[in-house]
Amino acid sequence: MTEPTDRPTVLLLVSAGSGRDLALAFTRLGAAVIIVPEDADAATLEARIDSEKARYVVADSAEVAADTLIAAADHNSVEVFPTPRSARLSMDREGLRRLAADELGLPTVPFWFAGSIEELTAVAEHAGFPLLVTPVAVPVVDGTVAGQSVMTRPDDVEAAWNLAAEAGPAPARVMAETVVDVDDEITLLTIRNVGGSGPTVQFSEPIGHHRATGGALETWQPHQLSPAALDAARSVAARIVNSLGGRGVFAVDLLVRGDEVYFSTVRPRPHETGLVTLRSQRLTQFELHARAILGLSTDTIMISPAAAEISDGRSAKNVRGAQPLAEALAVAESDVRFIGDTFVALATAPDVVRARDRAHQVSTALHKSGS
Repeated sequence: MTEPTDRPTVLLLVSAGSGRDLALAFTRLGAAVIIVPEDADAATLEARIDSEKARYVVADSAEVAADTLIAAADHNSVEVFPTPRSARLSMDREGLRRLAADELGLPTVPFWFAGSIEELTAVAEHAGFPLLVTPVAVPVVDGTVAGQSVMTRPDDVEAAWNLAAEAGPAPARVMAETVVDVDDEITLLTIRNVGGSGPTVQFSEPIGHHRATGGALETWQPHQLSPAALDAARSVAARIVNSLGGRGVFAVDLLVRGDEVYFSTVRPRPHETGLVTLRSQRLTQFELHARAILGLSTDTIMISPAAAEISDGRSAKNVRGAQPLAEALAVAESDVRFIGDTFVALATAPDVVRARDRAHQVSTALHKSGS
């Protein structure tokens, strides 16, 4: 049988051990997927675009350089996702926060930027304590940011600056944020597509998340919000996503206090908090991303409340033998996924409380082999 000549080719830039779910989602929709390492330079990527006659370039890693995507976007024959602007801003806390707060007027917690220990000292004297200090240009890895710390007193300023400066590129620059009491931290998966009538956005049900002291990330869907908070969350997400442009899934992180919602950050691709959609939705975050990029219809229909516990790499490497996996999968409505150096313990249930309990049982069973 002759392969269709209009089968689109997707160059998928991924990090080691990732990208399988997204590649499969594109393949199931008839696309030819070519895996390209995330550290490919602009010349290499341009050569692959020409040789493979690619129609789409998709970065599934935050480590892909924005300059590489900009060079790819100069080819009139391909579309690049995320857009170079989205990729750059998602890695630039200062640019993203100024876009959200200053240009779009989105609610955020109070923030300041500093380029020296003297400026950070002045910020602390003005804003007071506690303050969360984060390097401006350091990516999130396994849910944490290298060089991030909380200052609670004047004596912490020098240590916080040094920690952030060592983690980020020179010249060092940090963001300082007021630490506020919030009720919830959520991710709102926002799907941006473009149809005949123009851009559209859809929202998955809110995903609650919490990172335990040991490093495991717990997520659940749906997370209940008040009607006012849900409306505010969707408004904030739509405005930031429409400003960034492009098509696909955007993981918008928000802080919630009562009916108030604060913008935190956005990632223009599927994210670990969205792994719960492997069991909670008709279409996973990867399928939604692939469909939107290919210009196909999407829906965010939930099929069941669900929860997930996502291990760190050390925990996944310690899972040995068949017995822990057998015990984990004996939990009602459970599933396990190994993705790179992590495992995802998944479970569904009639309600979120029971789903979270089941996912924890699955995770506990898997951890037994490493104890």
